[in-house]
Amino acid sequence: MTATTAHLSRSETGPPGPDADVDAGADAPTAAVPAGRAERERQERRAKLCPPMPGDRLVGWVAPVLVAVAAGVLRFWRLTEPRGLYFDEVYYVKDAWGLMTAGYEINSKTCDGPAYVVHPPLGKWLMAASQWLFGYVDCAGTAHGSPELGWRFSSALAGTLAVLVLARAARRIFRSTLLGCFAGLLLALDGLAFVQSRIGILDIFLMTGIVIALACLVLDRDDGRRRMAARLDRMEPGAAGSADARFGPRLGPRPWRILMGVALGASMGVKWSALYTVVGFAALALAWDVGARRTAGAPSPFLGALRRDLPGWLVGFVALPVVTFLATWTGWFVTDGGWNRDAHGDGFVNAWHSWWDYQRQVLKFHEGLSDSHPFRSTPMSWLVLGRPIAYFYSSPAFGAEGCTAPGGCSREVIALGNPAIWWGGTAALVGSLVLWVRRRDWRAALVLVGFGSAFLPWLLLPGRTMFFFYALPSLPFLVLGLTAMAGLALGPREASDVRRLTGALAVGVYTVAVVLLFAYFYPILAAEVIPYSSWRMRMWFPGWI
Repeated sequence: MTATTAHLSRSETGPPGPDADVDAGADAPTAAVPAGRAERERQERRAKLCPPMPGDRLVGWVAPVLVAVAAGVLRFWRLTEPRGLYFDEVYYVKDAWGLMTAGYEINSKTCDGPAYVVHPPLGKWLMAASQWLFGYVDCAGTAHGSPELGWRFSSALAGTLAVLVLARAARRIFRSTLLGCFAGLLLALDGLAFVQSRIGILDIFLMTGIVIALACLVLDRDDGRRRMAARLDRMEPGAAGSADARFGPRLGPRPWRILMGVALGASMGVKWSALYTVVGFAALALAWDVGARRTAGAPSPFLGALRRDLPGWLVGFVALPVVTFLATWTGWFVTDGGWNRDAHGDGFVNAWHSWWDYQRQVLKFHEGLSDSHPFRSTPMSWLVLGRPIAYFYSSPAFGAEGCTAPGGCSREVIALGNPAIWWGGTAALVGSLVLWVRRRDWRAALVLVGFGSAFLPWLLLPGRTMFFFYALPSLPFLVLGLTAMAGLALGPREASDVRRLTGALAVGVYTVAVVLLFAYFYPILAAEVIPYSSWRMRMWFPGWI
């Protein structure tokens, strides 16, 4: 570690991680440097703009991949249990079969004509792809191949991919392979993420799309600041009065921002609610662009961001998400049998009119959804696991389905988060808020804005029917908040041995608690047959029954 980097890692904006070097939280202007020390000024500016990544590049890939492999084994093991359709699989699996065979969702009751559906088609297209590969049940009820594997494989794959991408993204955010693997492990061992990865419904695709967009957003931040440092290094000394000196240099194409826009549009193509994340990430990216130009010494960083970065910002957060979202409706447009497809007649213009009218119907449906349901819940209850959802439950008698308990058995799939992650993650949100207020740490801002954009909009709909699994897109940000707190506990490299040991013990004890709680609840997450008394012991609160 260089002297400059060591100094930065001890500053007030220092990162919450053992290997991390500071990336100034509020992007404060670089301090004035005495004349004749231009090289030192350049090095300090680069250190602020581009904190070094960990040097363990091979381990930085191998370790997250191993965490993802472990997550994949958990998700794919006994993936076909329980047999048959359960919970909302009864809707989405049949919609996916319609897309696979006709290009649009088919009315499963009549096996003919369009079905009225209220979610965009991309998640169902992904399910259709795995049904085409592994098996399905046709509209007449005839099984082909391995149907359960067919409609759950894509969910398990998406859930496993999310673990890998989040681990790599967290490694970059906190400049620590250890903390990256910690984040991946938490996501791998959360009960809600686990269950959603093993059922043929949409939300795991939504979460994975947001995690991919998050990774691209962070990569774009680093890449933009690296380009800015490189172009400032090449700036001629006599350019002090130029537009580049006033606003900061142009950065050229931003490939990671382009990929992020595609990922955000694809997330919207699974569920509309990803739009809130688009808004949150757009605000973060603009703030980061302004901060980077301020750190680079631009006298007018906000105007500089508007002049230099706004076009790319509009492409990444407006044009590409919209185009990608519309592309997910290709099957509806190129066929003529979809719901409302020809409501306004034939032709290109009328097709768009019909599609827009369809979207208005969907919006009206969501605004008016207030049906009672035994497992409906409120957003604030999600954070404390107040009302998880029993997706599947049966009561095998003694001697049936492998039940060996004289008093009978239980078999359940319950969408229940890991208490150590959700309760601890809620506390980590408070810690992230304190971290941002005190240090203006950009990592804390990412946690708060990402979580808020996925969670807070639901508070504006108090009368709407909602379920705990709606909270799934907010989970990665709870995990990042916990990772930030773990980094603070571990402390910087130059901390005393006692300080580091104490922090390591605290993080180790917490990690063991996460592992043990996942193992304890695993039987009721994965539809294992267990004695009724064992099942009852796991029902900690009345709201879990």
